[in-house]
Amino acid sequence: MDGKYAQQFKKGSLEMVLLCLIAQKETYGYEIITRLNEKGGKIFGGAREGTVYPILYRMEAAGLLQSRLAPASNGGSRKFYALTPKGRQTLGELTAFWKEYAKCVNSFVSMAKEEPK
Repeated sequence: MDGKYAQQFKKGSLEMVLLCLIAQKETYGYEIITRLNEKGGKIFGGAREGTVYPILYRMEAAGLLQSRLAPASNGGSRKFYALTPKGRQTLGELTAFWKEYAKCVNSFVSMAKEEPK
């Protein structure tokens, strides 16, 4: 498959996936990327800082995330992210849309598998 198609699918769903990960618990960027790559396997495996951090910053600016700095074990600090009420509402709306979207697309995919009449 042409990589540009896969990239478009990933790009369209990555914000929702990040919100899902952050909804589970307050977390920081490196942990988000690690969990995304572990759980996302072949689909999101290989997500990089240059992709994820700009999305986190954009979602924070949009009021979907809040952040706080906390000391890290290496002596520096980590920026922890959590969903805001607006972020929880947006995640609910996105997941509801995703379920309907997947149902619709799957109906077309199943038609493509059928032999033409």
